[in-house]
Amino acid sequence: MKKKYLFSLLLLLFPLTATTAQAQDTTEVEAPDEYIEIPQQYRLRVSFRDKKQNPYSLKRPQEFLSPKAIERRKRLGIKVDEYDLPVTPKYLRALEQNGCTIYNVSKWNNTAIVQVSDTACMAQIAQLPFVSAVKCVWIGPKELYVGQDADPFTLAALIPNSQKLNDSLEVLRRQELVNDTTKYKKRHEFYGSGFRQAEMLKADKLHEMGFRGEGMTIAVIDGGFHNADLVLPEVKILGTRNFVHPGYSVFFEPEDHGTMVLSTIGANQEGRLVGTAPGAQFYLLQSEDGNSEQMVEEDNWCAAVEYADSLGCDVISTSLGYYKFDEGINSHAYSDLDGQTAANSRAASRAASRGLLVLNSAGNEGDGTWKKIGFPADAKDIIAVGATNSKGVNTSFSSLGYTADGRVKPDAMAMGGRCATISESNFVRFVNGTSFSCPILAGAVTCLWQAFPNKRPTEIIKAVQQAGNFATHPNEVMGYGIPDLMKAYELLQK
Repeated sequence: MKKKYLFSLLLLLFPLTATTAQAQDTTEVEAPDEYIEIPQQYRLRVSFRDKKQNPYSLKRPQEFLSPKAIERRKRLGIKVDEYDLPVTPKYLRALEQNGCTIYNVSKWNNTAIVQVSDTACMAQIAQLPFVSAVKCVWIGPKELYVGQDADPFTLAALIPNSQKLNDSLEVLRRQELVNDTTKYKKRHEFYGSGFRQAEMLKADKLHEMGFRGEGMTIAVIDGGFHNADLVLPEVKILGTRNFVHPGYSVFFEPEDHGTMVLSTIGANQEGRLVGTAPGAQFYLLQSEDGNSEQMVEEDNWCAAVEYADSLGCDVISTSLGYYKFDEGINSHAYSDLDGQTAANSRAASRAASRGLLVLNSAGNEGDGTWKKIGFPADAKDIIAVGATNSKGVNTSFSSLGYTADGRVKPDAMAMGGRCATISESNFVRFVNGTSFSCPILAGAVTCLWQAFPNKRPTEIIKAVQQAGNFATHPNEVMGYGIPDLMKAYELLQK
């Protein structure tokens, strides 16, 4: 966040009085301390024993699933089951009566994330008859940074409501944009800088056949999508939701990682950048908290995935992964990479069983100390995506498999070295990471599934694996390799 940007924001939110303004004209005012003390907060994961006394019924799925979500289950022969039932509302009310504020809920894991001001209440909550376990997954800061380059969302404690912050940021954010109309026709007259990204997977061939993602809905789960609606006006965005700062716009968050990710799939700017599924429609969901790295982000992710399912999304592209948390609290071990230990890994596999096709970045730890894939890339029945350069050679940073239970990971590879994206300020920006190989492949696979709408996600995944250039000898570096999606198309025709 630029300093003058935040200063202007603070003036909008907390304008100077006339008396103060006059005093500043005649006297030198001492700058305030850049940190202020705030009451410390905690977030707890409360696990429930059951879903008894639930007013929702499997016979009335329309009360908790959208028509499109129900239609997808019917089309793929998937029954609505107890996992689809919401958490028992009576249990949530009881937590609120015990001083908890509900933050997020996961029906698939049958858990709730609650915020409290004192962990001493954990023992009391654990004694409730419907509670099976209580775990602290987030410890809030004791101080709040209010300096010139502070993230305005960390100031939420000072702001009475989300709409005030959203309105203030709407006034200011357009000042960041530039009129970058540069064309990159030397690469390809249509795809611009995104040509190699699409061509490597044969996504361009699928586009030529008429499969560009039309009629398909992709949920992108990421960090902030700063200015995505402004720099990608052609992208069909059906809705957004912020699971980190509820009520605040994902477009105003200072992080633009999600914006660049979205551009690799949905951009449709001929001669500049065309993504791998320019005809698709999108939901943009934020689960990543850029201010800290704590286990609650796995729970945010679960809530976002379940929301995507309830809306009837077809594909989930998520460029997030976890293994180590701040101060080592709740950090994972290699043995946890079994697809069922981490909450978000279980949710990813559960999404697959609901008929969603999930693609997750493998991670960027290949040349680090961890080296392995993160969570939920270890999940079963999803596609974990590693990264290659433009020549198809694996990048040194791309995380490695296998899983702890011996499964091949990553599942597939795509271009993740010097990928073309569109940034929050409207520049074409070249970036590295499995954060970008994942959405590039996600868009291409969406177009493949568009051609075979009655195939199950597991059938699409199998075809993508079999079409990889390492399919006959998959390994922990390349997985099944770079898929030729025209070959996958032929396999699905059989």
